[in-house]
Parts: sequence; structure tokens; C-alpha cells
Amino acid sequence: MPVNRTPATLELDDIQRGVLSPRPTPYAAVYLAFRIDDRAHGRELMRRVSTVVPSAADSAGPLGETWVSVAVTCHGLAALGVPRSSLATFAWEFRQGMAARAKALGDTGTSGPEHWEAPLGTPEVHVVLTAVAPDVSRLQAAVDRARPAYDRLTGVTAIWRQDCYALPSETEHFGYRDGVSHPAVEGSGIAGSNRLEAPLKAGEFILGQPDELGGIHLPQPEVLGRNGSYVAFRKLHQDVAAYRRYLRRAATDPEDEELLAAKIMGRWRSGAPLALSPQRDDPALGADPDRRNTFLYARHDAAGFTTPGGCHIRRANPRDASVAGEVRLHRMIRRGTAYGPPLPGDALADDGVDRGLMFAFIGAHLGRQFEFVQSQWMNDSVFFGAGDTHARDPVAGSPEGGGFVIPRRPVRRRLPPLPRFVLTRGGEYCFLPGLRALRWLGGLRH
Repeated sequence: MPVNRTPATLELDDIQRGVLSPRPTPYAAVYLAFRIDDRAHGRELMRRVSTVVPSAADSAGPLGETWVSVAVTCHGLAALGVPRSSLATFAWEFRQGMAARAKALGDTGTSGPEHWEAPLGTPEVHVVLTAVAPDVSRLQAAVDRARPAYDRLTGVTAIWRQDCYALPSETEHFGYRDGVSHPAVEGSGIAGSNRLEAPLKAGEFILGQPDELGGIHLPQPEVLGRNGSYVAFRKLHQDVAAYRRYLRRAATDPEDEELLAAKIMGRWRSGAPLALSPQRDDPALGADPDRRNTFLYARHDAAGFTTPGGCHIRRANPRDASVAGEVRLHRMIRRGTAYGPPLPGDALADDGVDRGLMFAFIGAHLGRQFEFVQSQWMNDSVFFGAGDTHARDPVAGSPEGGGFVIPRRPVRRRLPPLPRFVLTRGGEYCFLPGLRALRWLGGLRH
């Protein structure tokens, strides 16, 4: 049965702005986690935050590209008094929580929940408040505006904080430009970063709207589920020194080192994709948001001679590649923000400082979006038909020891075994309620 492609009419005034808006560049961000110790105070928190969280219909306003968003874990909904019968209508991955899904996600060994940063992955985390802004001053203004929502509520305890800031290079810690890709969502009014990708059905991201399969998923009661989304938060530590040492050891000279870095990622460090600049870096292309993400694979590079099939960006988003199944069913909104100071540019030894990325993966289907991509595309080789040559994502996959091969003629190039460059330090599955749902949570009486 064909899917109805009639554009969605979204209730933008009820959707949190942080669900659909791309992250600003540059940026500053903060993540705050709270535990609800008193149900009445937790409900008061919901009432208050409903007045400071901007909607997707709001204009940029005096703070520019700035927003505050509020997400609630399943334990948080229970702490607020949401009935079990209602909780049972939410996605089962959400009800289990990210820590319980660790094995399926590849969070094992040193990335296992037993090594996570407390209190992430525990029943203690109930509410996550996120503020994002173009700079520190506007971020502080946003936090100051939100502070009255949780300040002096003795039954709500702040238990964790993570500050994030754009690095001076406007890259992530491995040295690549980030924040490049953003899908278009029907009815959002926000353009996607790839003009060759048709907008996705709103139900891929907004609960209560038809998705790519024509289905509508809506936790109950409707006032709670409608216009909400799910978000997977991840704190990922990056071993920058190990990544640099690996490239240095595998390369024949500095020029070759940059080529290997591009083949592993699928982009040059400037952000220019191999698909559009296969022979050398093109910083002007990498800095151009209208061009740097507008490309496909299947027609011109199905075999991966330009952009290897196992590289990071091709695994995270295979675009039009038929080997990956129906790609549109697994698209997410991804946002990454860096934490920790950069490792000096010439250092090859670890300095013991924690640095990495806070990620937010937003969608309406935790199972076939975040979990599928993490378990099948990032940590398995089935969809890429490459056996142990592309057994996992070379940058963020697990466990260590997998191979990586660069297709080329006449002889392909096999790189040394890959150590683990990224470790999971924690994570949470959360629900991003609509603004009416926040008010409804604040008005619960039982």
C-alpha cells in the first residue's frame, strides 16, 4: 500500500524547538540531569519548564539560535506519577533504558554500564534539561532564564552536569568539521542539508504523525504522547592520542596520513566529502553548507572506490545505497557537542584529560532508528557484505580489532587492526514531551 506523501501539517507551537532546529555553529551547550525526590515538586518543575521551553513555531528571538529543551526518562515519568498503563504504551526500548540495552548497542568491556559516569544509566536520572546557544554569553542567559524553573524546589535535586563548547577549530576532537548533516522534516519549514534527499515524513521524528510506512505511533493518553519525540543521549570519550598514533603508524607520509583520515571518515577534516573532492581536500567546499552535504553514492560510487563502504559517514548514513535496506526508515536527527579541552595539535601521548562528544539522537522509533544504526550499521558488517574487513565502524565502532580496507585498483589497501578510539561514558533514553504534555504532567493529581 503506497504511503500518503501529502505534506504534514505540524503543530509547531506544541513541539519543543530543540527537536527540529539544527544546532548553531559555533555553539555552547550544557546538559543538566535532575532526580525527582518529591512528586509534587517534580510536577511543579514540569509546569515551570513549560513556560521557558520555546516551541518550534517561535522565531529566533532576542537570544538568537538559542533554546532550552526538557526530556524525561521512563523512571522520571514514573516518579511524576504517570500510570503504569500509560508507560506500557511507550517504546519498549525506552522502558528498558539504555543501560539495559548495552550489549545490543556494543557497550561492552570498558564501554559497559559498570564503567559509566555516575549517575548516567541508573534509575536516579529522571529529567534532562539541555540548553544550546551560539556562544557562552547567550547560553548563560538561557540558563538564567530557565533557572527559576528548578531553583528552590527542594524535592528536585541536580545530580549531573556536562558543559560543552565549540573548539576553537570548530571541529570535534579528532579534527573533523562536525554538525554537517541535518535531514529535512515535512512540515517543519527547515531545509535539510542534502538537497538530493526528499524530506522525511514527520512521523519519523514526531509522535502522532504518519511515518514513512504510513503508521502512526502515539503513547497514551494522547495529550501526553502527541507531538513528543524520543532522544538517545550519549556521552562518548575520544582517545585522540590513540587515533593520531594509529594514523601516523599506518601512513607513509603526512599527505598519506590526511588521505587515510579522509578514507576512514568519508570526509576530509575540513568537512569536504570524498564524494565531491576525491583527490585532495577542498576547504572552501567543506565550509559551504549549501554544497558539502549534497551528494549520493549509488550512481557514481556503488563499489566504494571513492568513499569506502565501511567509512564512518557512509555507515552512519548510507544515503541511496541499496545494500543498507530502506535507509529512510533509519534516519535520525543527530546533534553532537564537544566537551573537554583539545589535545595539543602535535601531541601523540594521552594527557589524562577527559574529552569527547555529547550526542543527542532524535527520532520517533528508538528501535529501528538509533538501535538499528548502532547495532547493524556501526557494529556489524552484514549490510556491507565485507566480513572482517569492515566489521565495525572504524571511528566509533566496537569492539576493537576489526579491519579496514580501502578499495582501489589494482590492489586494495588493508590497514592495520583498529584499536578502540571511542568509549561510552554514559547514556539515557528519554522522551521529549510536547508543550501541552509538559503542562499535563504538571497538572497530574493522583
